[in-house]
Amino acid sequence: MSMRRESGRLVIADLASKMSRLKVVGENLSEEERASCVKDVYQNTEEEVDFELFLKVYLKLQTFVNSRTGSSPKNSSAFLKAATTTLLHTISESEKASYVAHINHYLAQDEFLKKYLPIDPSTNELFEIAKDGVLLCKLINVAVPGTIDERAINTKRILNPWERNENHTLCLNSAKAIGCTVVNIGTQDFIEGRRHLVLGVISQIIKIQLLADLDLKKTPQLLELLDDSKDMEEFMNLPPEKILLRWMNFHLKKAGYKKIVTNFSSDVKDAEAYAHLLNVLAPEHTNLSTLAVKNPFERAKLVLEHADKMGCKRYLTARDIVEGSPNLNLAFVAHIFQHRNGLSAQTKQQMSLLETFPDDTQDSREERAFRLWMNSFGNSTYINNVFEDLRNGWVLLETLDKVSPGIVNWKIANKPPIKMPFRKVENCNQVVKIGKQLKFSLVNVAGNDIVQGNKKLILAYLWQLMRYNILQLLKNLRFYSRGKEINDADILEWANSKVSSSRSQSRMDSFKDKSLSDGIFFLELLSSVTPRAVNWGLVTKGVTYQEKKMNATYIISIARKLGCSIFLLPEDITEVNPKMILTLTASIMSWCLKHPHEERTVGTSDNESGGQLETTSNSTLDDSASDSSLDENGNI
Repeated sequence: MSMRRESGRLVIADLASKMSRLKVVGENLSEEERASCVKDVYQNTEEEVDFELFLKVYLKLQTFVNSRTGSSPKNSSAFLKAATTTLLHTISESEKASYVAHINHYLAQDEFLKKYLPIDPSTNELFEIAKDGVLLCKLINVAVPGTIDERAINTKRILNPWERNENHTLCLNSAKAIGCTVVNIGTQDFIEGRRHLVLGVISQIIKIQLLADLDLKKTPQLLELLDDSKDMEEFMNLPPEKILLRWMNFHLKKAGYKKIVTNFSSDVKDAEAYAHLLNVLAPEHTNLSTLAVKNPFERAKLVLEHADKMGCKRYLTARDIVEGSPNLNLAFVAHIFQHRNGLSAQTKQQMSLLETFPDDTQDSREERAFRLWMNSFGNSTYINNVFEDLRNGWVLLETLDKVSPGIVNWKIANKPPIKMPFRKVENCNQVVKIGKQLKFSLVNVAGNDIVQGNKKLILAYLWQLMRYNILQLLKNLRFYSRGKEINDADILEWANSKVSSSRSQSRMDSFKDKSLSDGIFFLELLSSVTPRAVNWGLVTKGVTYQEKKMNATYIISIARKLGCSIFLLPEDITEVNPKMILTLTASIMSWCLKHPHEERTVGTSDNESGGQLETTSNSTLDDSASDSSLDENGNI
């Protein structure tokens, strides 16, 4: 790519067009978006570009792309990071102010946090408060209620380093379990208050909360967006952002707006789409001046006045609209949808249509677990639905390469976007071939079955891939396995031996053992792995369904707090799902074997609700160990 004008000089004004052929920023940003982003940072567009400045601009644009996807930059070499440290640590003050307002609103009544709230958005108070881990744990529970058993959070007024580390470990593993991408983020990043990383995680958590209702099961009225009932399955597979855009365009069409909105950045910068959308949703507050004014900034201010009258003026300013802030515009539209979606009341026809779809609760839970597990690797594409997003084979190949490095022949792989169907089949054929190489049971399975989205076969393949990953991680702990193959029976024997060594009578006969539903065995196992990790005063007898669920929720939070990256739900324990029971046991085993000489220092955590919660150190204070612990534990 030529980087110079005819005059021999390259200036900042040239970069938006010249970068069109670069992989990340060229494919994911339009020239207008690149130009806008560059102009926000560098006012003098005639400044000459040297190599260092070129790298800074590129990384700035890359960070902008990553903020949309929630992914991390890949393969950025060390010298780039060293040369541009200040750039990588810049944050959007507008986003910070917006997220602080969100936190102040939703956590205002929290018993522990209310003494720290409201947070002042003009300061760095947010990052100071986040240093003990409690705030982010609580925010995760606002986004997806019940994710973290709050009895497992250390909530003393002043936490020691071990207790802080436990909270951050619990936070990161729980964030992964609700769909956040936290690759290359460690507990030390939170403890040191690295602002861009903390804000990135907060952004993802809030986004998950705001998009939660964009689901047919939660909002059946979304069926009104379908032209044909045949489109229903395809619609259910759409990511929530796409459903939100479809909802917005549905109303814009009714308003007579001629353009199609395809993003939450350049397509809404003139605020015209917003003016039409709000006129349809809240005609009683229509201001004729909004569409009459010529200045986009003035129109944006009038749009926000309209939204304020609806009770929806949150997340962004007029400046954020005209600058095309993708995160804040998405949050604004999602908030409007939550507050007033403008869809018709649920009809009997819609209900009967939903009832025609089979109740695949078990498959849905497994799909969720496999999806979150694959996303935890930080692949190039974020998976919203495994049955839809794996059909071109590319992400499966990426995951296989992470699980067994070097096993994929990339020379014959086809990278997305893939237009020709047979290219997708070629990718999926290699996926099946590698599966057979890894001794998966794939009788009569062909690559085309994955391309066609065969749910049963995709779930079967993913389970075998996940299980293979678990067993390989355990095998690689050579001091335990001595290089021998590990199997399910070895995991079962280890767990029973561990519990027996603590003089408990509990026993697991198999991963299908129905007696596991009360959770007592796993509480005994966790207690044997880290003495006094479990506060037995909080454990129920596990007789009723509610008691069993309370124990199961506690187990998952303790395991995550310990350092286990697990993706099961409490129901997987109470209903004894053998696959998920195996992943839980193996994850605890893996953590234990990686910390054979772990210091069993015990501290007490003063739970603000009264009583003493006993907490245990499960990490060292070595910074490098803290940063790498997620990678070591993160793929089970």
